[in-house]
Amino acid sequence: MTGQASLNAIRDSSAAVPERDPLAALSAWQVASADILARIDEPDLPAILDAALKRLAPYDLSCAFAYPDEAPPLFIYNGIGAPGAALDSYVKGAHLLDPFSTACARRVPDGLYRMRDLAPDDFFAGEYFNSWEVHPCISMESGSLAEEIGYLVTLPGGFMAAFSLMRSNDKRPFSAAEFALLQAVEPLVRQTIRRQWRHLRPDPDGGDEAPAWSAKGAVMERAFESFGAGLLTAREQMIVQHVLRGHSAYSIADRLGIAEGTVKNHRKSIYAKLGLASQQELFARFIEHMLR
Repeated sequence: MTGQASLNAIRDSSAAVPERDPLAALSAWQVASADILARIDEPDLPAILDAALKRLAPYDLSCAFAYPDEAPPLFIYNGIGAPGAALDSYVKGAHLLDPFSTACARRVPDGLYRMRDLAPDDFFAGEYFNSWEVHPCISMESGSLAEEIGYLVTLPGGFMAAFSLMRSNDKRPFSAAEFALLQAVEPLVRQTIRRQWRHLRPDPDGGDEAPAWSAKGAVMERAFESFGAGLLTAREQMIVQHVLRGHSAYSIADRLGIAEGTVKNHRKSIYAKLGLASQQELFARFIEHMLR
């Protein structure tokens, strides 16, 4: 069966799977898994995997990024159409605010995650999550997403990838049963992603030498050092980093071991030194800085 025929068969059969019948969904997945294994190393494999996952729990958008620690993210699968300028902004620096990106830098264990379980406490009320200018998936829809979940996978190249599944804002989040179905097939999804992108390297020449990036993703912390340099103290730069990533004053105080009032005083000082009036202006200034 050709790759396109496999993809069409998966899509067609998915319509016959009762949405709330997990046994039928898993049975259909078993059939789809044969097509997935047959298309390893073929260009259409990610799309076939995507279609097979949708038969377990329907969703609207999908994409995959690989996150080398000392290099920009690599856009390895496009299930969102034409993201435009937002994708460029994301790759150039906005990814530093993405919980999946930071989780990959921390080397969380491979698995399926809800973004809300990885995100800071104020993340979903923050500017990044609701900004069409820097979020390549939100730019395709009006408003924010209903939910984003993702398979985080360690690649043979030594860094991690995230295969994200997203529901648009007019849908409900993934239910516990749907998440359980997608989690049940995680071992095959993980090995498929590892196998498909096993040769991936951050260097354009694809050399065989040992990668020259850090194991802990220290570049993600250093990326904030130039923002406000010469104006902000080291502690204030740390506060900025936490604010932009979506931490509340309470969360920042807890993480840094200082009083919540001290955090608020630091924020007032930061805004004054940078000539800003709000967190929204701080976000805009940081994105402008990253895209220079």
